[in-house]
Amino acid sequence: MATRTPTTFRIGGDLEVHRLGYGAMRITGEGIWGPPDDPDECLRVLRRLPELGVDLIDTADSYGPFVSEDLIRAALQPYDGIAVATKGGFTRHGPNRWAAVGRPEYLRQCVLMSLRRLGAETIDLWQLHRIDAEESRDEQFNAMKAFQDEGLVRHLGLSEVSVEEIEAAREVFAVATVQNRYNLVDRAHEDVLDYCEREGIGFIPWFPLAAGKLAEPGGAVADAAAAHDASPGQIALAWLLARSPVVLPIPGTASVAHLEENMGALEVELSEEEMERLNAAAG
Repeated sequence: MATRTPTTFRIGGDLEVHRLGYGAMRITGEGIWGPPDDPDECLRVLRRLPELGVDLIDTADSYGPFVSEDLIRAALQPYDGIAVATKGGFTRHGPNRWAAVGRPEYLRQCVLMSLRRLGAETIDLWQLHRIDAEESRDEQFNAMKAFQDEGLVRHLGLSEVSVEEIEAAREVFAVATVQNRYNLVDRAHEDVLDYCEREGIGFIPWFPLAAGKLAEPGGAVADAAAAHDASPGQIALAWLLARSPVVLPIPGTASVAHLEENMGALEVELSEEEMERLNAAAG
């Protein structure tokens, strides 16, 4: 018997999107720094998204920095039917170098500049990339609530947070989504996912394609891939989609062929036995 879960989710209760989205971090240079090696292919990837039914794109001002948002605007603005989520709160100082800055005035600058780069009147979902431990988190949360009250953003989310931090934020604003690292072989945030499911909060797992040794011959992913004539990545995504109805995977790629392969995960229906084996497999 196959496991089948809803194909759409309402972010914040009113923004309905297909659950398999697209993460736009990889349409940048090495180290998530500078322009991509093949900008034209990246534009083709972005323009292919609505043709494949993808209507949730996740990006950040720090991807490039700014490169990802600029390409998204060039390819897709005015975003008919596409929800664009972005993040702010990270500064960049070189390839693979990230530093959180949560001062309210800086976060406001992030929002305003993302609006300008995306060519949008309102950001569908704005997420705090990291809570800055050097600043008052309440001030960061209050700033986010102000952005929403002013109509700059529609919904608000958090990234890499604990259940306690989500609950603290919910004292100030409605948390629509949480974006934490989570995949078949990294389930450190299982408690956060369970909390989000109970509370109806969208859970956006980043680095969703990881399968590690499970994709090697004899592993649970390899066996499921062979049974479904699928790739390990498709199995990893199918598992995430079946894991919880609030999970919104956002696999990223700079290749049209890889994008189309990822979307093939929607055709994979894992049996209860396969889910049990994948759930039991240790990361």
